[in-house]
Amino acid sequence: MIVSPRKLNAFLLFKLPSAYFCGVRTKALSNTTCVVSVKHRWFNQNPFKSMFWAVQGMAAELTTGALVMSKIKSSGKNISMLVANNNGSFTKKATGRITFTCNQGEDIDDAIKKAIETGEGQTVWLNSKGINKDGVQVSDFNFEWTLKVKS
Repeated sequence: MIVSPRKLNAFLLFKLPSAYFCGVRTKALSNTTCVVSVKHRWFNQNPFKSMFWAVQGMAAELTTGALVMSKIKSSGKNISMLVANNNGSFTKKATGRITFTCNQGEDIDDAIKKAIETGEGQTVWLNSKGINKDGVQVSDFNFEWTLKVKS
């Protein structure tokens, strides 16, 4: 099975329904980049009339996690993946449509290759930035993914 935006969105509906109902959607997935967007709505807002930080976190994590899942699938190996750490910063009120992008597919390739060669668990920090419709960054997330070849 090839990982595609359509399949990821169906995955959200059945496996991560809170993200799906908040409006998180995968827009593009390539060998190096994943793009996810979410629109500020009544359902996903905080008391200050902007997008709740956790909704932004779900979208940001999906950009990194979708790339990791895609890379694991294409490796043909049985590799576990888990977020070990994360952090985020918020620089502007998140309203309207926010687009999150991770473009570190090559870093994931390197970590998977090293995990396969050494048999040891590897970690890789992946970044996803949230940008509003005006091109202004509203948030910045980092996720530390652990990857280990299962025996």
